[in-house]
Amino acid sequence: MRIRTCLAENAASSLWRQFKSRQKEIRDKVDANFYSIQVFDSIPAFHSFSPDTLFDKWAAVEVSDFGRPPEEMATYILPGGTYAVFTYRGGMAEFLAASRYFYDVWLPQSGYELDHRPHFECMDDRYKGPADPNSEEEVWIPVK
Repeated sequence: MRIRTCLAENAASSLWRQFKSRQKEIRDKVDANFYSIQVFDSIPAFHSFSPDTLFDKWAAVEVSDFGRPPEEMATYILPGGTYAVFTYRGGMAEFLAASRYFYDVWLPQSGYELDHRPHFECMDDRYKGPADPNSEEEVWIPVK
């Protein structure tokens, strides 16, 4: 499921509630993982990224066959490429600080640059929810 949103709207939680309430309708799931995908119109300039920057937010699972998606759901193919992958541990309240470290410190020193592909998080059984400080998720950042 997808919405057009920005951080200021804080619409992700309602998207996820709706998606999770209907996940049993999805056939051919590969595993129990969930994917939170952000698709930006252009490469985000994180020094000027603001809470009002619009992007497409997807709540997704991986499937082995698209078949016919449930009503009000769509298919999405995540493009391949090189990603920097980090394991983030903590609640959503601290996530912004971790993201700032990646974009402001790690990326400029890494020899990589940001690529124009989706950013996403993979949430497996280590993910305990957005408020749990022991929650873990993989953060995938497109680089080239």
